[in-house]
Amino acid sequence: MNNIEGCGVEVSARELVVARKGKAGVQLTRFANTAAGHRQLLRALTRGGQRVRVVLEATGLYALDLALLLSAQEQVQLMVANPRAVRHFAQAMMQRSKNDQLDAVVLLEFAERMPFTPWVRPAENTLALWAIARRLQALTKLCTAEKNRAHAMGLSEAIPAMVRRDIARSLQFHQRAMKKLRQQALQCIAADAQLQQRYQLLRSVPGLGEISAVQTLAELLLLPADRDVRQWVAYAGLDPREYSSGTSVRKYTRISKVGNAHLRRALYMPALVASRVEPHLRGFYEHLLARGKSKRQALVAVARKLLHAIYGMFRSQRPYDGTRVYLAAAAQAEKFS
Repeated sequence: MNNIEGCGVEVSARELVVARKGKAGVQLTRFANTAAGHRQLLRALTRGGQRVRVVLEATGLYALDLALLLSAQEQVQLMVANPRAVRHFAQAMMQRSKNDQLDAVVLLEFAERMPFTPWVRPAENTLALWAIARRLQALTKLCTAEKNRAHAMGLSEAIPAMVRRDIARSLQFHQRAMKKLRQQALQCIAADAQLQQRYQLLRSVPGLGEISAVQTLAELLLLPADRDVRQWVAYAGLDPREYSSGTSVRKYTRISKVGNAHLRRALYMPALVASRVEPHLRGFYEHLLARGKSKRQALVAVARKLLHAIYGMFRSQRPYDGTRVYLAAAAQAEKFS
């Protein structure tokens, strides 16, 4: 790696297990997953001016503070690897057992053998918007569950009234929290001219409401600026996954789902609404149904087309134009029919 030392860091809630290669082979050290432990790890990695390439898995908030600290150092190159890619890499190494020490060693080998993709450090405002959007998504799911409970219990006279009232209070509490979070999200967007412009472009898409626009924007902000539209689709896990072998094995083509589930979830409702109210996307949806696609397959295709449209809108800085989406889809359909 051109005189760059490799390092694998396995992150858990309380501890960091670090794997590095020394004169006697792989050396394992442990640090607390705290601010003080992070500083100790940084001193150990950069001692003597050595450049180091660190790979850790995307383990959510447990690794966020460490990633922010390491990415700010000139001597450190940081990659936050997809957990599924690391798991398949471990299987390719014939790794049968799993514990923190072995996982750290696997990440070290991953750092030395696999193509390196640097982690893009998000801006403070971007990080705040992302956190708010994730919380909004969680609360939306909670509200939907409470509404379903309220509906089911309202049909039964055996359920005590106090239970129904408690569900109603819970629903009101979550809805008030969502309202405050929406306001905070809009303040984050208004503080950045580029975010505000992209948010307005998203709102020009029929079917993309306020919350969906916030969630979609927050997830797309984590993507590096140099990614093309195919990489956007792969990032969302909406890319087709073919499974065939020879002439006897040929399963249905499905989406890979190897990507950002939050972005897929944010695009689902807009795709559902747009396939009904937006004439061009509705035409595309009905065209796929006529070709024998299931409703679910057609809906996923609409979500993918929406993502293509958003990519084009961000590049051209122009609002949504349904004729471009439908005509491109129609031309592709004629080409492969």
